[in-house]
Amino acid sequence: QVQPVESGGGLVQAGGSLRLSCAASGRTFSGNIMGWFRQAPGKEREFVAAIAWSDGSIRYADSVKGRFTISRDDATNTVTLQTNSLKTEDTGVYYCAGHIRGAVTNAIGYGYWGQGTQVTVSS
Repeated sequence: QVQPVESGGGLVQAGGSLRLSCAASGRTFSGNIMGWFRQAPGKEREFVAAIAWSDGSIRYADSVKGRFTISRDDATNTVTLQTNSLKTEDTGVYYCAGHIRGAVTNAIGYGYWGQGTQVTVSS
């Protein structure tokens, strides 16, 4: 099974940017839909973005449209989430995961979760 490994989180001021990466350990992401989710303290894990490895189709949460960009790199087998114009409400642990079944916006339908990377946006 594919095991995602996230990196790139950190502390940034509001309005700043971070580039999050998700690399595959083990198998490749090829043929999968890969998603990014985030979880703030005391809140449920929420969908951020997803990309289909086969055709590159993309889905974003309304809260990040126009600010975040998800992309894939076949050569490095990496999924990247470019986060711009960050807001304090973007703070949380960001997870990369492989989609298994159901709606791509629902965390229940994902397996192969990474360990997460912390993003903290200060005001």
